[in-house]
Amino acid sequence: MTHTYQLTGMTCGGCENKVKSNLLNLPDLTSVEVSKDTNTVIISMDKHIGLDTLQQALGGNDSKYQISAAHHNETLEETKSWAETYKPILLIFGYVTAISLVVSWQANAINFMVFMRVFMAGFFLTFSFFKMLNLKAFAESYAMYDIVAKKFSAWGYIYAFIELGLGLSFALNLSPVIVNWVTLIVMIISIFGVLESVLNKKKIQCACLGAVFNLPMSTVTIVEDAIMIAMSAAMLILM
Repeated sequence: MTHTYQLTGMTCGGCENKVKSNLLNLPDLTSVEVSKDTNTVIISMDKHIGLDTLQQALGGNDSKYQISAAHHNETLEETKSWAETYKPILLIFGYVTAISLVVSWQANAINFMVFMRVFMAGFFLTFSFFKMLNLKAFAESYAMYDIVAKKFSAWGYIYAFIELGLGLSFALNLSPVIVNWVTLIVMIISIFGVLESVLNKKKIQCACLGAVFNLPMSTVTIVEDAIMIAMSAAMLILM
């Protein structure tokens, strides 16, 4: 994607070079064209970068170089970029939720126990499938942030099969008490590494969908794990 921004504060060719050099240090930014005559900068990027990030690269709010949106709605662009980035996960959750609602609709009402069981089956089976497509790459990515995989590299491989086993167990309704306890424990352990990465603002790839999609680690990952924790806990309480 390519956007044109207004940029004030440039007075010479040196300013143009400095602005261009500073902006090109940002990740996901592919090219920069700067003009002091028109007070514009044309930026091409692999994924949208917010104005705040661009301004920080230029020295922050106190810098003499001030960048602002010219011909596009920044808020709309941020929303669009987020939706595009997490489109695979949003689609998966949409499909799994829809199937769970259909299966759990009984006697003109939703059976929430069935809904949660089917949802978790779909969640774990789908996510394990993407991990299995490139198990080695998933294990390597997972070891970058998971607290267990950091110390025990084989855990990434084991985790993918645990997800597969949990998905099948929920689908077949096997030993629900044991399966929900395993889910609760595994997901609580998993969320610690995710929380650490997000809170420390580490720019690493989320391995939830294996190495198939390049998804950044964010609060979306926390929500995924939190949903599984909440559902497994709820099922244990309601049993």
